[in-house]
Amino acid sequence: MLRVMTWNIRTGGRDRGGRDRRDQVAQVIAEQRPDVLALQELQDLDVAAFAARLGLRAYRAGSWLGQPVAVLVRPPWRVLSAGPVRRPFHHAAQRVTVATGAGPLTVLSTHLDPYSGTRRLVEAGWLAAALRPVRAGLALLAGDLNTLAPYADHTDRLARLPDAYRRRHLRRDGRTVDTRAVARLLAAGLVDLGATAGSTAPTRHGGAEFSDMRLDYLLATPTLATQHP
Repeated sequence: MLRVMTWNIRTGGRDRGGRDRRDQVAQVIAEQRPDVLALQELQDLDVAAFAARLGLRAYRAGSWLGQPVAVLVRPPWRVLSAGPVRRPFHHAAQRVTVATGAGPLTVLSTHLDPYSGTRRLVEAGWLAAALRPVRAGLALLAGDLNTLAPYADHTDRLARLPDAYRRRHLRRDGRTVDTRAVARLLAAGLVDLGATAGSTAPTRHGGAEFSDMRLDYLLATPTLATQHP
């Protein structure tokens, strides 16, 4: 069975104050031993060297405005194709297709705009379009979507945020929770594996910007959701 993991390692694994977390990040990844790893917020991390340290191969998508993302693959899994989704994301999106016994598996690592719900909705549309050719097959969208799920009550979580961060998750009326980006991807036919299997963890650390918020997702095509390549 192919094991997939997604992780926003935050500012390349090094805090702005100077604390270096890269060894700890590498230790967690080594313990989990994923076959395919979607990473976000790579900043100035030498992801090729970092991947080699873990016995993985890195496929990186650069960013003009935000931070790079990547998909890392463990040999002997064979990569059939790899390349960025060429749209002006705030961060980036990288697509890799891996050969499996059940057929080609496309994994897309991404990180949506942290500031604007409208911008995230546009980016979600680009992702849905990028996955359309493989929607009937095996595909997985993995990453930090910076968006709350449309089927949960977020009142308490949002109340704990400072105003500046709370506004990122509200519509222009200042009251309605902005869940449109995830809703757009679900409407495209993707299945939230975190909702069905509890496979993702909420953000618990990171300062005033977060309050036990689940912003990271594994969204699968229906075929993948019922199979184990």
